[in-house]
Amino acid sequence: MTKIGLAYINGSVPGFEDFGNLPTDIVKENGLVNGNKASDELDALIIPGGTLIESNDINMDLNREIKKMARDGKPIIGICAGFQLLSNQIDIGRKSPVPIVKDGLGLIDVNFSPLITSDRVKAKVYDNSFLVKNQTEDVTGFHTHTYGKVEGDAKPLFYSQVQRMNYGDTNKKGDYNIFSGACNDDENVIGTMIHGILDENPVLVDNIVEQIDIQDLDDIYNRNLEVKKYLESEVGIHTGIKVPAVKPMGKPKYLMIGSNGSDSGKTFILTGLAGALRKRGYKVALLKVGPDVRDIIPGLYLTKGKMEDYASVKIGHLGWADIESTVAKLNSSDYDIVLIEGVMSVFTGLLNEKVPFSAAEIAMSSNIPMILATGVNKGGIESAAIDIVAQANMLEKFGISVEGILLNKVYNDDIFDNVVPYIKNNTSVDRILKLPKLKSADMRGFIPEVEIRYELFTSHAMDLIENNLNIDEIINMAREVEFEKIYSFEEIKSRMI
Repeated sequence: MTKIGLAYINGSVPGFEDFGNLPTDIVKENGLVNGNKASDELDALIIPGGTLIESNDINMDLNREIKKMARDGKPIIGICAGFQLLSNQIDIGRKSPVPIVKDGLGLIDVNFSPLITSDRVKAKVYDNSFLVKNQTEDVTGFHTHTYGKVEGDAKPLFYSQVQRMNYGDTNKKGDYNIFSGACNDDENVIGTMIHGILDENPVLVDNIVEQIDIQDLDDIYNRNLEVKKYLESEVGIHTGIKVPAVKPMGKPKYLMIGSNGSDSGKTFILTGLAGALRKRGYKVALLKVGPDVRDIIPGLYLTKGKMEDYASVKIGHLGWADIESTVAKLNSSDYDIVLIEGVMSVFTGLLNEKVPFSAAEIAMSSNIPMILATGVNKGGIESAAIDIVAQANMLEKFGISVEGILLNKVYNDDIFDNVVPYIKNNTSVDRILKLPKLKSADMRGFIPEVEIRYELFTSHAMDLIENNLNIDEIINMAREVEFEKIYSFEEIKSRMI
């Protein structure tokens, strides 16, 4: 019986993609499969993406089994963080004055350093491994990483064509400018930064099937269904939180998490809500307005949800899928609730003549209700209250339903209580919510833009949300929606008067 392992370890995102529907067995930190060593039980191993290096949760037992499988010539495929794990070393010191170097397993002769990309990509293929045999066309998939600069002498497999790097356009249309995949000299240990590569390129799956001589593919797929059931049965990784069965809600209900600026905590709030809803049995879709889908990965870590091909909502030329097609796909899906994270302020980009170019315009297009959040840590609770009132009233002029106002990082309950009447008296919003300041938020591992440990970030986010917000009340804020129209630049300006 052929067995293909999938690493299920803290910091990994094993539900992020389907991996060609090939994994048949779960491999945990102890390196065992059904009580036996992975190197004895498995014919191949897939190591998913995540924060394996930042989380530092790969222990010696699993490392030893990975190395043994590599020496035995068995296929090992590492994706994103899985690729990093197989490399020589990784500099995770983005925004650090000095490199912060973590060692990999040294199975693929490359090193990693900071480089941000979050694109749907095509990638040129180099014939240096069984995996790409007969793959005569570009492969497709997506990037979403912070530490993605690959340099080294390993045999190349892929070079990706990207539109943006480090938040800026590349201005190199058609160039294959990112080294995005490599293999070892024996060509059996493979790493790539391209997520979805086994789901979108069937020739690669055929090559794996041939390489490990799978005789009964239906048996593989049936056992893969059991693996997926196992993944979906737990919130997060090794939390022990089981997902109950609930009756589907019918058409999905939508809720956007918007804000009056960056550093308001949108990602933290969305992550905690995603986990809390999944804990109650709901199937939760996560979307990001704009291109930076890295922000919704912590939520997907908890829900075990897929990074859908419409997860990045287009604004101007940035993103993956337009809001009209996204709503159409979601409304025919089996999701119960759709949480959408805005980008920067809800009004950032509003007066760009490329429409839509802001979270407000995306909400307007389909009457998506919103929780409007503000961080109070910079200007104080009073300033935040005054600012959020102005933002809420402007959203009302645009016809956007603000279902709740949330003050985040509240450091003084008495001051919060004193500003609530001001907010209620000067807006039409009845629900004024708060989240307390998280004392450990300055620790490394809490910053998505720099270094994030998913198990740490997500557990704190879910605990804070559940302990301070009424989840049933949040569910009641969500609404079914239909796409209506994209408002023109002139229509937008007229509503601002």
